[in-house]
Amino acid sequence: MVVQLSWLRTFVTVYRLGSLTKAAQRLELSQPTVTHQIRNLERTFGKELFERVPQGVVPTCAADSLIRDVQGPVDALGIVVERHFGTGPGGRPLCVGGPVELISSRVVPAVSDLVADGLRINFSFGLADDLLERLASGHYDLVLSTVRPRLRGISAVTLVDEEFAILASPELASGIPTGRIMKEGPAAVLDKYPLIAYAESLPIIRRYWLTVFGIRPTSAPSLVIPDLRGVLAAVKSSAGISVLPTYLAADALLRGEAVKLLEPEIPPINTFYLATRDGGMCHPDLTLLHSHLLMKARLWV
Repeated sequence: MVVQLSWLRTFVTVYRLGSLTKAAQRLELSQPTVTHQIRNLERTFGKELFERVPQGVVPTCAADSLIRDVQGPVDALGIVVERHFGTGPGGRPLCVGGPVELISSRVVPAVSDLVADGLRINFSFGLADDLLERLASGHYDLVLSTVRPRLRGISAVTLVDEEFAILASPELASGIPTGRIMKEGPAAVLDKYPLIAYAESLPIIRRYWLTVFGIRPTSAPSLVIPDLRGVLAAVKSSAGISVLPTYLAADALLRGEAVKLLEPEIPPINTFYLATRDGGMCHPDLTLLHSHLLMKARLWV
């Protein structure tokens, strides 16, 4: 039985992308070449690896079994080739995706020492579902996700829990009867103050309201800013109240530029995950970055 390494690389790429066309584009091959290599592998393997569907291809059970054994060695071989024959110094940079606020405020400072020692990283921002899809298809090496990945071929470990707090500027908070919020309900006390939100649908505020008050918010946002750093800036300038992760507001709270309106016994939290492709941790730079972030995250507020 003779199996060419190029067939296995094509198999891994098709498996991850779920499409012969996309795999051909990624590998810079013609689609007939990709199809031919997959058929050669199926003929050699003696089993069908993909079912053709209108949207692309779906891996069979045989493909699910094969990918577990070959993707690690194929990725490792790709790293060796890149290291010795790549055009750039030290091969390509790591591609990391995640939410702009966490990466800007915590991740970038945490990895500055690695960058100073020569590690190369390209950061990209986006929503968790989109980032995880691109991780699975090979665009990213590592994704910081606000949701636990459910995609086939993706593994994740808990990075850190973010805690949420309802905040206002000291000037605005001085006029809010905070002692009445839990007694009378948020609508009776807070609805008269402008609500600053990350999105029109109030995803973070809704989570806080349901966890702490057991109800959904009744007010529409007065100000929508699709960047939590902008939401924090608006809160500090007394534009209104909002719910923000405490890691992002830590400095503002420490300097007295914002204050918590409530201290619930069990504050709402959300978990960040470090997600990688199965077999991807054979990359030494990725292993270093992964362990470094886990270590540094213990110190984050």
